This record gives sequence, C-alpha cells and structure tokens, in this order.
Amino acid sequence: MSAILGEKEIEQFIHNGYVRIDNAFSQEITGAALDILWKDLPCDRLNPSTWTKPVIRLGMYTQQPFIDSLNTDKLHSAFNQLIGENRWIPCRNVGTFPVRFPADKQPNDTGKHVDVSFPGKDPENYFEWRANVKSRGRALLMLVLYSDVSEKDAPTIIYEGSHIDIARILSQEDDFGLSFMELTGKAEALPERKEVYATGKAGTVYLCHPFLVHAAQPHRAKTPKFMAQPPLLLKGELNISGAATGYTPVERAIRLGID
Repeated sequence: MSAILGEKEIEQFIHNGYVRIDNAFSQEITGAALDILWKDLPCDRLNPSTWTKPVIRLGMYTQQPFIDSLNTDKLHSAFNQLIGENRWIPCRNVGTFPVRFPADKQPNDTGKHVDVSFPGKDPENYFEWRANVKSRGRALLMLVLYSDVSEKDAPTIIYEGSHIDIARILSQEDDFGLSFMELTGKAEALPERKEVYATGKAGTVYLCHPFLVHAAQPHRAKTPKFMAQPPLLLKGELNISGAATGYTPVERAIRLGID
C-alpha cells in the first residue's frame, strides 16, 4: 500500500495536531449513508420547518456504507503512517451522530473538550471515562464529513497545537489519567490557540491527534450537517519513552509536550 501522506503533512500532524484527507471516500458511499440517517431522523428531509432542534443525536451505525467510508485504502495508508502497521483496529462502527440543524435555539454542547478513551469506575457514565498520556485504547480522533461543510455549517473548531498542551497535562498523571470532566475543566484554561474550522466536501476526513482540543458551534447556514467523530481504536497503548526503533508521528507529538 503506497504512502498517502507526505513529509509536510506528517509534520503538520505532529505540530498542529491534525491532517485533512480529501476524497477519503466516494460520493456513492456518502449518499447511501445519508439515506440511512435521514430515515432515522424524526423530521422531514424536504421540509425545513420540521427542523426545530439544533442537534439530534443518533445511535451507533454499523451498516456497510459507514464501514466502507472508514476502511478505504487511502485511510488505511494514513493510519499506518501515523500510528504504525498492526497497531490499530479497523473501524466497525462510526459511533453516535450529532446531526446539526439551522435553528433559532442554541445548542448546549459547544464547550471545548478532549475525547476520552477508556472507562472509569462507572463504564455507563461517559463523563467518567478517561484518557492517559499513553492514549490507552485510542489512536486517533476522526472528524468524518458526510455532508458538505462550509464555515457557516457548524464546522467543528480545532484548536491547533492544543494536543501538546494536553500531553503536558496528562504527563503529570498516573496511568489512570484524567476523566472527561477533569480534562474539560483544564481545556478551558489552556493558552489561546489558533482556531481552525473542519470544513470540506462530503467524503473529507480530518485525522486528529487523540489529545486535540475541539468544540462544536451553532449552525448558521441552511443545510443540516452530518459528521461522525469516531475514534480509531488502538491496540494497547502508545510508546512514548525508551523506544529502540523510534517513534510514530502520534507518539512524537506527545513527546513534544513532555520533553
């Protein structure tokens, strides 16, 4: 499998915390996925007057179009370059779908946060899930666009370079790391970082460092936004010290925060 990312893109991922993959999957896959999602929404696809909520969250999706969207040769090549071969688990679902609509009411989920990767004392309570400096269980955060997203279509805000700040914070904790709520509190107090909008055509995927701080925002356009943000699961933990054969880009990024 040929390498899809150049040296410049690898360095961008290490220092900025993300890399954008255009045309990661086809428009045919996009169309099939959207047909499934619209059937599950409690509103009319052709009648905007029924779009009364700013966000509707749909459940886990494992149908073939979703699996195909995250398992293209292009994405697998990028996974190998960023994480290393045989160190990640192919995606078998895309997690929950926060579908965002243009609405007068403001969404209540727009705070800065870092996604967490392993359960705490109560596995049923996501707010108690945790992350540690070795990113146990999570290789990447992925922002997967199933609809065209402009700057007005509620693009996810990426805080460029914030993964280095989070690595520094987590390096001061033990293997149990910090909970979602603990990390959220610390994310709000981090140094100011450049804001980048995760825009693009349907089929675009942003591969993000697992520690990258990001946030949702209100929808200001006319067409609903469909984006999944599944993890790429990691086999075990990352190696961030004492490596005899060097470090992968995702590991090198963490080391910037702890060296």
